[in-house]
Amino acid sequence: MLKQRKNKFILGVTGNIGCGKSTAAAMFKTKDVRVIDADVLAHKLYRPGSGIYRKIKKAFGREIIKPNNRIDRVKLAKIVFADKKALVRLNNIVHPELIRQISRRIKNSSKKFIVLDAALIIEAGLRKMVDSLVVVTAKRSQQILRGQKSLGLNRDEVVRIIKSQISQKAKSRFADFIIDNSGPIEKTRKQVLAIRRKLWKS
Repeated sequence: MLKQRKNKFILGVTGNIGCGKSTAAAMFKTKDVRVIDADVLAHKLYRPGSGIYRKIKKAFGREIIKPNNRIDRVKLAKIVFADKKALVRLNNIVHPELIRQISRRIKNSSKKFIVLDAALIIEAGLRKMVDSLVVVTAKRSQQILRGQKSLGLNRDEVVRIIKSQISQKAKSRFADFIIDNSGPIEKTRKQVLAIRRKLWKS
């Protein structure tokens, strides 16, 4: 059962690259449920002129800036996932403000049920922010194909990202629920509905 926090229930949905966490998170949405997408918030932090933008540009140089002055997230990903120190540097720049943005949206939401869709709930120390955690998993072959398609990276680059993340097995130890997103989309939807019925009812 979820803990109650100021009349709000916070459900975290997380998963590694290519596991389809956002697909699963979106399935929880109803008129009574708000979904907060951490990646969408992060995109906003990367906008030219923002404080985060300036810090990233200073840390990684003009080589990660496109001609339109936007950050080339694919190029930045290739840099940080090939260098652990660079990844830590980027996370130290982005995570504090991202967590503030998430906290603010949770606090200001009028919805009783909130789903936090975030890849780094465990890694960024957000586990304490959610009342219950769903970990979405998938076969490695599917992770690679999906990662290549969504990020425009090659196979080796996606594998490098997978290896940089906490393994699915280790991440699943933190889970209250696990969704296997390896099968047809309807199978995933059935798992989401079962979890939603259990949590919302409680």
